[in-house]
Amino acid sequence: MKKLMKGYRILIVALLVVVGCGAPAAQQKKAAITQNQKAGIVQTQKAGVAQAGKADVYAVGFYNLENLFDTIHDQRKNDYEFLPDGTNKWTSEKYTHKLRNMARALADMGTDKVAGGCAAIGVAEVENARCLRDLCAQKPLKARDIRYIHIEGPDNRGIDCALLYNPRLFKVRNVKLVPYVYVKREDAGRATRGFLVVSGTMGGEHVTIIVNHLPSRGAPSFAREEGGRQLRVVKDSLLRDDPGVKLLIMGDMNDDPQDRSMAVALGAKRHMKDVESPGGLWNPWWDVLAKGTGTLVYQGAWNLFDQIIVSSSLLDREGTATSLKLWQWEVFRRDYLLQQRGRHRGEPFRTFSGGNWIDGYSDHLPTVVYLKKVKKSL
Repeated sequence: MKKLMKGYRILIVALLVVVGCGAPAAQQKKAAITQNQKAGIVQTQKAGVAQAGKADVYAVGFYNLENLFDTIHDQRKNDYEFLPDGTNKWTSEKYTHKLRNMARALADMGTDKVAGGCAAIGVAEVENARCLRDLCAQKPLKARDIRYIHIEGPDNRGIDCALLYNPRLFKVRNVKLVPYVYVKREDAGRATRGFLVVSGTMGGEHVTIIVNHLPSRGAPSFAREEGGRQLRVVKDSLLRDDPGVKLLIMGDMNDDPQDRSMAVALGAKRHMKDVESPGGLWNPWWDVLAKGTGTLVYQGAWNLFDQIIVSSSLLDREGTATSLKLWQWEVFRRDYLLQQRGRHRGEPFRTFSGGNWIDGYSDHLPTVVYLKKVKKSL
């Protein structure tokens, strides 16, 4: 990102791209069409457009991994509850089970439409690169050569955002970490998770993914609204660099689509007809939540904090586009991700319940969007 973010004293830091679990780039170029299909591209017929032929479909997801910590203390981080002698008695056995569970869910994401799973998945609540390296080494992800991008952030607990990706489907160009800046004087010296900005090529087009995790509900609404405003500044800067870039803003927003941080500060619209072009954003999850589907439960009610918001350049308003466009979206559900018994039956199957380790997955469900690129008829 080359421009100063107007209105905020934010330095955009271009840092090292940390990549794990993969073959050299030269080997990636040798992948044949049949290999790509296995890795994550499927052929479908585009309905309702007479001149259209087949299309490539790419799945892109987000998942809050709920405290993926290793068992080793990181200096200057408050990770003590996730140590073998900490509150959670976080042993190697528990860590190994957590990795296995996360890898299973991540590998399954997107397979409702794409047999080979997601081209890219943003994740939250990951402690460090070591966790990501261990995660990518799990069999379901290693089999697809899944790699990761991570930049160590300033969060006091040590939880960061990262991006997992299939290098045959998403070619990374560059990575930046844009800090979240506290603007109130009383918050001076505080630090939290920033905005991980990953630009690359998907389906032969420029795609940029922003992964973020806004301040929790323990903070006032203003903190998340400020996060929405800062996300908007990042979005505008990216669009100035390339007005045609396909943007996906994803993360645990700690707010629902209709809350001010998303609907006003970020400006993500409920109705596609209201999205400005160029530069506008559409939030497809607004109506999903209105129909009673969410990604986490609080006091018996569903929220939908885990959102993937798309730029106007990804909208096919007329149903005739041949470039990469949003096709479908879903809250990704599997029985193993949900409690099967007890008073929390049907809720996300989390790692701990009532202070007890129950060997679950996460207190959030994943979300997935499907992008489709129709091939032009010859």
